[in-house]
Amino acid sequence: MTDSAYPDPSTSPLRSVHTKTLPPLLGELGITLLISTYQAGKLIFVRRDGDRANTHFRTFFIPMGVAFDRQQARLAIGTRLGVWEFCSHPPLAQKLEPIGKYDACFLPRHYHSTGNIAIHEMAYDSTGELWAVNTRFSCLCTFNRDASFVPRWRPYFISNLAPEDRCHLNGMALVDGRPKFVTALGTTNHAHGWRENKARGGILLDVPSQSVIVDGLSMPHSPRWYRDQLWVLESGAGSLARVDLATGKLDIVAMLPGFTRGLDFWGDFAFVGLSQVRESALFSGIPITERLTVEQRCCGMWVVHLLNGQVVAFVRFEEGVQEIFAVEVLPLRFPELLNEPNDDNIANSFMLSEEALRQIDPSAL
Repeated sequence: MTDSAYPDPSTSPLRSVHTKTLPPLLGELGITLLISTYQAGKLIFVRRDGDRANTHFRTFFIPMGVAFDRQQARLAIGTRLGVWEFCSHPPLAQKLEPIGKYDACFLPRHYHSTGNIAIHEMAYDSTGELWAVNTRFSCLCTFNRDASFVPRWRPYFISNLAPEDRCHLNGMALVDGRPKFVTALGTTNHAHGWRENKARGGILLDVPSQSVIVDGLSMPHSPRWYRDQLWVLESGAGSLARVDLATGKLDIVAMLPGFTRGLDFWGDFAFVGLSQVRESALFSGIPITERLTVEQRCCGMWVVHLLNGQVVAFVRFEEGVQEIFAVEVLPLRFPELLNEPNDDNIANSFMLSEEALRQIDPSAL
């Protein structure tokens, strides 16, 4: 969601800084942060490397939604025209230089062509099926090999499927492994109708019952269910909040210096993406542009302590990245992802069934 053109990722400079508290926090928790930025065309791994945080970039064509299946060690990345799926290949991780540094290596396994459906958030359900927010067609969908997408659910106010982004459906939270909550920027049923009241037309909706839990929100994103509580980012206000399901009110946990979008949790911490959002027709008139000047707004990933709402660490992108979409916690200390088609590691790595492996001549490897 941007009014600006996309720069060439191969020529865009990328520069970041981070607090001294971020590397030890990543080390203590044993995690890596995965961040997508569609504006810069990058997937960013934020990993601890000694006393600093290493920002490792991989290029994709407008990457947005990211989903990690912890049971099967699969990673899905939604791009402008399709979904990439990567699988962890432990034997290769053990061979990467320097030896012993990497604890995972993701290799491409599947690509599903969707066309431009404006994929936003994605998640694997309890059966391992991948769900996505199909923003252009205003629905939740899954995928099979015979179709671009399979529509599974749409809000009550969307009369039929059309490639018109009628309400800017954008966020999805799973509970007990099934889609439970979504966010949208409006309840309109005509092309780009949500833009008419973008400042206060946002809603948080219950999927099974189609009931509106909270309305009057400013560009909400990233609903999440964590520790038996519903969380949401009111992006237009720059906040992280808990939702009181009984009253439909928001309990603000933290006000942050950017357009909040992209959220995950680990332990007592929330990991929140921030976008800078410069002055434009799309972002005019929302609370954050009135609360903060352009110079005060930041782009990066902020870490908030859930017990007191204090910011304990951050990584800030100072050049080349202005908008963040997804933030995903990977329970890995130093993972790698390979996606260049001419990479020798991809060319010479094979994932086979146990039965097939028993037929391989080890001396030929």
